[in-house]
Amino acid sequence: LIPYLISLSSIVCLATSHADLDMEIYQTSRQGDRLARISIEDQPTGKSSRTLKLDTSKTYQTLVGVGGSFTESSAYVLSELSQKARDEVMAAYFSPEGAHISLTRTHIASCDFSLRNYPCAPVPDDLELKHFSIEPDRTYLLPMIKSAQSIPGADFKILASPWTSPPWMKTNNTWNGGELKKEHYSTFAAYIVKYIETYAQEGIPIWGITPVNEPLGNDSNWESLHFNPHQMRDFIADHLGPALADAGLDSSIWIYDQNREEEMLEWADVIFGDEKAAAFVQGMAVHWYQSTIDVGGEALDQLTKKYPGMQVLHSEGCVD
Repeated sequence: LIPYLISLSSIVCLATSHADLDMEIYQTSRQGDRLARISIEDQPTGKSSRTLKLDTSKTYQTLVGVGGSFTESSAYVLSELSQKARDEVMAAYFSPEGAHISLTRTHIASCDFSLRNYPCAPVPDDLELKHFSIEPDRTYLLPMIKSAQSIPGADFKILASPWTSPPWMKTNNTWNGGELKKEHYSTFAAYIVKYIETYAQEGIPIWGITPVNEPLGNDSNWESLHFNPHQMRDFIADHLGPALADAGLDSSIWIYDQNREEEMLEWADVIFGDEKAAAFVQGMAVHWYQSTIDVGGEALDQLTKKYPGMQVLHSEGCVD
């Protein structure tokens, strides 16, 4: 559960083994340190020293994980490296000796970090999804994820999101913008279930999903599918939630998947406030774009106070 993030110029970690603290200091700084171990002997003593007291009887947030994303574009760039360099990169990210990334995200079909537009159901009006396929992922994306899985000690969860449904399911019959046709609510739910099942057959479990990335849209600059909170409530309550349950899948559902602004409070009231929809939902996914100064703390605090049983997940953010 990550209500909001705090940016620090340095990080101090304490490891305790008895009443007298055994202390190690690791620092990340603007000067270039990246979790660099700092010698305790070099630290100031006397009046200038600092004491940190930890009350272990009080707990607050639960950290689900820290990580990054698997995208077709990054997988393509990785494929351009030598095998030795690829192995070094993946070990640096996923090994216990490296960053040991524990939470990742990937896209269901294409997204703005893909090489081209592609769906997993390419044949129009394929209501039974007989032609469903993740074949486009096999060139770059699947090999990258499997390479990460193969790193000794790797242990990470995957959150998956569609940027859009196949265009033939949409009101505008194209990749960017538009809404899901009412007659295809069940079709799109089955599409997401099919994706989870197909990835599981590849040995890749999908820990969680968002029904769609950025349902408020992105000015139709790339793949998108518009929902308002009432439409998303109905989609989850009557289609996606039951479809996952009927398939025996335990992938968690995270709603909204857009910026941490006031809109998310309306989404919470409509979906968390609906008993039927809320029963299928784990929490709220938020993005980290509108400001690096204002963390949206007031709105996030309102959210967690009003719906303490729902979690908040930072699902996307980058410097753009």
